[in-house]
Amino acid sequence: MIRFEQVSKRYPGGIEALHELGFSIEAGEMIILSGHSGAGKSTLLKLIPAIERPTRGAVIVNGQNVAALKRAGIPFLRRKLGLIFQDQKLLFDRNVFDNVMLPLAIAGVAPRDAARRVRAALDKVGLLDREKAMPVALSGGEQQRLAIARAVVNRPAILIADEPTAHLDDDYARDIAETFHSFNQVGVTVLVATHHDALFAPFMTRRLTLSHGRLA
Repeated sequence: MIRFEQVSKRYPGGIEALHELGFSIEAGEMIILSGHSGAGKSTLLKLIPAIERPTRGAVIVNGQNVAALKRAGIPFLRRKLGLIFQDQKLLFDRNVFDNVMLPLAIAGVAPRDAARRVRAALDKVGLLDREKAMPVALSGGEQQRLAIARAVVNRPAILIADEPTAHLDDDYARDIAETFHSFNQVGVTVLVATHHDALFAPFMTRRLTLSHGRLA
């Protein structure tokens, strides 16, 4: 489902964030990506939805080399992915319901079906009773769950998250880990970069560890 073939990423100034990575992730796996700060975890995740492009090598997602994908094709790629990054990019001028509705509106889903799917996603993350609340009224853990609901409302086959439990207390972080596990149980392929390895360890299929841009 996801394959990296001798992938390297070099930034201006000669900084090599990733060096000749090669690995595969199969459908239905739950993979934990671990490593020290600055190891290259965020860069690796951003290569999958073509937020970043590799300097060398190929990134294959569902048989397609996204490293060579033209700009016009990127939105179609991302509609098949659920993306949760540290900058949640919540819309603070819209309520919880409308934040989750946005991807479906962009995709042109019929309003009645879209509303049903939004409420199903909110129910899945425990926010159905907060659908009219504004994001500023939510706790940090609730905002993270809102970001997860928005990421999964399009029913992606692949869910990618970068430090989804950062800055959360233990109870909220445990809830988030269990939420990812529940998505994986229904067949979603999950890739999570985290420093909270112990939270996700009971659920993971495998662990990939990065050290200074290389697989350890």
